[in-house]
Amino acid sequence: MQYSVLYKTQETIEWNHDRNHAGGPTANVGRYLMNSKRPYATDDSRWQAVVDRDLEARGHFLYGVKTTGIYCRPGCASRLPRRENVRFFDDAQTAEAAGFRPCKRCTPQIEPADPAVKAVIQACRMIEEAEQPPSLDELADAAGFSKYHFHRLFKRIVGVTPAQYAAEKRSDRLRGELQTDSAVTDAIYNAGYESSSRFYETAVSSLGMKPMEYRDGGPGVSIRYAIRQTYLGLVLIAATERGICRIDFGDTQQGLLQRLRENFPRAKLQADDPQFAATVNQVLAFLDRPQEGLDLPLDIQGTAFQRRVWDALRDIPAGKTISYGDLAREIGRPKASRAVAGACAANQIAVAVPCHRVVRGGGGLGGYRWGLARKEAILEREAE
Repeated sequence: MQYSVLYKTQETIEWNHDRNHAGGPTANVGRYLMNSKRPYATDDSRWQAVVDRDLEARGHFLYGVKTTGIYCRPGCASRLPRRENVRFFDDAQTAEAAGFRPCKRCTPQIEPADPAVKAVIQACRMIEEAEQPPSLDELADAAGFSKYHFHRLFKRIVGVTPAQYAAEKRSDRLRGELQTDSAVTDAIYNAGYESSSRFYETAVSSLGMKPMEYRDGGPGVSIRYAIRQTYLGLVLIAATERGICRIDFGDTQQGLLQRLRENFPRAKLQADDPQFAATVNQVLAFLDRPQEGLDLPLDIQGTAFQRRVWDALRDIPAGKTISYGDLAREIGRPKASRAVAGACAANQIAVAVPCHRVVRGGGGLGGYRWGLARKEAILEREAE
């Protein structure tokens, strides 16, 4: 995915920003200022920095988690591992030589002390917070580089140009506006587009369909689907041209098809297209062996917050669970556990977006839109 580094980098920025305003790491910064020679030389001091999510420890060491095979930098928003599963490394090269791969959330392979990286991160923040996208000249001036050098730098680190980054952020806001039943014109301006004509030039590529189609249920949009029997009961698998848009469990074919039509009441539905068979078989194999993952594109549509929750869910390995509260903290919204639960309930792509891995803090299964029996069965299958 072209934007994977971009999204994860920005999530880390937002987490740090929210924590600073919430007063989370303030004590850590104070301790660091009182003892500027803090070495993080011992495993005990490094572990404490991981527990504290100590942002000042960044650049001093990295830690790997044996159960996931992933290494992170201190302060990463990922779930806190168990102490016995953690190894410490001085640099990314050592971690990767030991068989660990870099975390997609905190990108520990990128040196945080690099002034270029800091400049690009600040530019991402400027783009996100601006009502209108800043010009390349404005971004470059703020970063202290020529605009040509800054443009190359941004694309090298983030993977897309500043203009592409800004366009994706506006598309995210637009999707959220349209899903609140806003008038299309209001949604366009609320999302930061200067004019409706400018927006319509790129509407189809950003939404996958015209904005009225997106809001009104996708008239003219082609959706292929199939219904099959699995150990979890009947499953409906549906996809647009952009990827899998629905994996839905149910007790009757009629009920599954009715729910698909309710979501896309005016779309063109195609049942059992022979060209769709290979995709269906891949999804069925994934349901049987979820630990192997699903290497298919997903057409995930939701608000920016929902997509952020769903991205975090996809980082949880098969066989592991997380509480609603811990998931809220991981995405930098420690008081938003109810909103996180709501995002899980709004998920329409079962198992591939693994909302079944979120449980109550006390260990109970919690809710599941497809029934607790299915949730328990999936978790048991993943634990095997």
